[in-house]
Amino acid sequence: MLNKVRPQIQRLINPVASKISLHPNILTIIGLIVSLFAAYAFARGNLLAGGLLILLSGFFDVIDGAVARNNNTKSKFGGFLDSTSDRFADAFIIIGVIYGGFVNWFWGMLALLASLTVSYVRARAEVEGIKCDVGIAERAERLFIIMGGAFLGYFTHPQFVMSMAILLIIILGFVTVLQRIYHSWKELKKL
Repeated sequence: MLNKVRPQIQRLINPVASKISLHPNILTIIGLIVSLFAAYAFARGNLLAGGLLILLSGFFDVIDGAVARNNNTKSKFGGFLDSTSDRFADAFIIIGVIYGGFVNWFWGMLALLASLTVSYVRARAEVEGIKCDVGIAERAERLFIIMGGAFLGYFTHPQFVMSMAILLIIILGFVTVLQRIYHSWKELKKL
């Protein structure tokens, strides 16, 4: 869903990206490290810091691709590294939320499974030659939900708010998985 605003975001980011001389893979790794700090903040019970660090890691997640395109350093390995780093970041953040006591471990594991499965189904479909970026809860939406839950939970009822955010990720994540499976089924029937 947030992919629909990607062109507007890229217009804002491209001027910044053109001035950055760091290799995009370095930016990807910095984004992963910032995500680890977000996970640590959640694990320590600091929702505000966790939410702010997710926001910062999201900046690096957007800027690395823009730098690669603007500096003609886009590569298959860069895409692979970015995708792999995203999976680790998602897992660490959810684990941090669980460890911080904001959500029941079972719900946290279901959210982790939903997040990883959304990405897996897309990757598996693309192996079959299917463009599979459909669905209501891609990575940006899931991180936005956790970040929103962190900011709202900072002010009131942190366990309840974060539990609702994680529950929303579970529901929307598995709906997205079903959307992608159905889309892939339709596309594979055409081949």
